[in-house]
Amino acid sequence: MLNKVLIANRGEIAVRIIRACSEMGIRSVAIYTEPDRYGLHVKRADESYSLGEDPIAGYLDPLKIVNLALETGCDAIHPGYGFLSENAHFAELCEQKGITFVGPKSAVIARMGDKTAARESMIAAGVPVTPGSEGNLADLTEALTVAEGIGYPVMLKATSGGGGRGIRRCNSAEELKQQYPRVISEATKAFGSADVFLEKCIVNPLHIEAQILADGHGNVVHLYERDCSIQRRNQKLIEIAPSPQLTPEQRQYIGELAVKAASAVGYENAGTVEFLLTGNEVYFMEMNTRVQVEHTITEQITGVDIVQEQLRVASGLPLRYRQEDISYRGFALQFRINAEDPKNDFLPSFGRVTHYYAPGGPGVRVDTAIFTGYEIPPYYDSMCLKLIVWALSWEEVIARGRRALDDMRLQGIRTTASYYQQILAHEDFQNAHFNTSFVPDHPELLNYKTNRHPTEVTLALVAALAAHAGW
Repeated sequence: MLNKVLIANRGEIAVRIIRACSEMGIRSVAIYTEPDRYGLHVKRADESYSLGEDPIAGYLDPLKIVNLALETGCDAIHPGYGFLSENAHFAELCEQKGITFVGPKSAVIARMGDKTAARESMIAAGVPVTPGSEGNLADLTEALTVAEGIGYPVMLKATSGGGGRGIRRCNSAEELKQQYPRVISEATKAFGSADVFLEKCIVNPLHIEAQILADGHGNVVHLYERDCSIQRRNQKLIEIAPSPQLTPEQRQYIGELAVKAASAVGYENAGTVEFLLTGNEVYFMEMNTRVQVEHTITEQITGVDIVQEQLRVASGLPLRYRQEDISYRGFALQFRINAEDPKNDFLPSFGRVTHYYAPGGPGVRVDTAIFTGYEIPPYYDSMCLKLIVWALSWEEVIARGRRALDDMRLQGIRTTASYYQQILAHEDFQNAHFNTSFVPDHPELLNYKTNRHPTEVTLALVAALAAHAGW
């Protein structure tokens, strides 16, 4: 078993990994840059070390992080998600220095991170992929030729892209001409690569992903699926496990496809295989070679601690579960509570959290690193907490989600919480009739009134009196 793990991340995912390490008797090491000096992950880890003043640079410096792990006696690094989590060079550096990387081998990360190479691997394994270009596009002329052959609309994608960046829908040749240089520019700036490819755009699909676990002993299992169709501009907002829209046959088929995909590339550790579903047609989209933001809801329905399994697999141990041992119960929802103002085109709302009260009660989980007085820095992702609810039925989990969102008090910043209440109240969502077009098709859901809860009014009055009296 691993003895000491450096967590190459920050915020709620770092806290999540620290908790798993604590339960397993593994010492944890946190890293931070100056804006995170007083972060919760820094306070909770057994040890913590500064990476310098720059808010971003330290978290993106593979050599500095690996050397720190060696200096502090760590035998492993857990990358979390984002930052260097899918950086093949980082994983390779760990391998060269004798540090265990809690994730797949660097060669697998490189292959699955290159979306054209990933498509080729899936085609060879018999996993269906969307029609598109064979390899990267040479130039705009080739893009126009391929698009004409498969038919519009098409999706122009950065080969190394992720997180909804480096992707554009093009409905015509004219749009493709306009978007081609933009995607190349965005891909170069965000991912350091100008490579792009083209796929047929599957219009208004379900976005379904399957969680897999694989060890170094040839065992691969799936933990069923998550429905990530509620999204805005390719950014997930609410995730659901399992999907209330799949038949048992579709569920089994997608799980088997995910296992086949992972087995085909010799995958080890936790990963997620993402698909687009339209009717009974299923298409491979990409594989995320790391723990997902939304792993929480899979844990809620299966009882499997995915992060602990990551650490066990990295230690060389076999999975504790066979496929027949894994079942699911009920439904779970995850709300990404982002520091954004939905009524102002989701403009980021960074600043000080003046009051925070976490929701609770049966079936409610909160993964976060914020607290009252915490200053949300403007340098990182806008997600400030993940609210997860579980219940036995679809109707009950919606009711529990509405109650938990109402319970939560997060003041001082704007968040997406009230907007999610509108989604939960919509008839189509309640009837489980939605796809990736739900958010853009319902702009009226942004017309909600921002009502101040009585507790907020009381706190505001107290603050005003205190300021006036010079307390």
